[in-house]
Amino acid sequence: MESISIHRNFVQSLKMSKGFTLIELLVVLAIIGVLMTIAFTSQSTFNKTFILNNTAYDIALTIHSAESYGLGSRASGGITSAGYGVHFQNSPAGSFILFADTHPFASCSTPDCKSGDGVYTSSDTLVQKYTFGNNIVINNFCARVSSVWKCASDGSITSLDIVFARPNPNAVINAYNSSTYSPATAACIAIASPQGGAKFISVASSGEITASAASCP
Repeated sequence: MESISIHRNFVQSLKMSKGFTLIELLVVLAIIGVLMTIAFTSQSTFNKTFILNNTAYDIALTIHSAESYGLGSRASGGITSAGYGVHFQNSPAGSFILFADTHPFASCSTPDCKSGDGVYTSSDTLVQKYTFGNNIVINNFCARVSSVWKCASDGSITSLDIVFARPNPNAVINAYNSSTYSPATAACIAIASPQGGAKFISVASSGEITASAASCP
């Protein structure tokens, strides 16, 4: 009889423990919700960082292309010794320009002729206009003029040109404001995403281009 009683108690305990209680189910759902929130947040942060990094490297590669074209005397519009450069300006903030510095052009027959004036004008040859996606913008650019950094964010400059032309391997950097072009020895471009975060691209007069600069001045 005792064994039968034990058997009944065991069967009853199995029936009582079958399934989840409402509290247990709510706890499991809460844990799943927290894990999904963490996963989505991490994915969003990764995507934001990945896109910003890619955009920064795209800008750096475009500047490097201008350097290669300019020092390699790539032909443009029938001119075989044109300098090439990139142009940044306050508006529109989501784009920049790659151009051939073809105006004015110095008429000569030697391979070392230098065309252009080191700045972008409507008379130069537009090679390509780059427009960012994902609402990324250039929120600042700076140039070091006479050992002093001047930036678009404080109104010191309104545009920035970085040009390469043979036979000089160095970058020709010019900052513009109030109808005046000022030669500079370095430049920095800052890009930002509306979701937060920023990346910086620096250019030295020696031609060194860095897509992972710590910040702009």
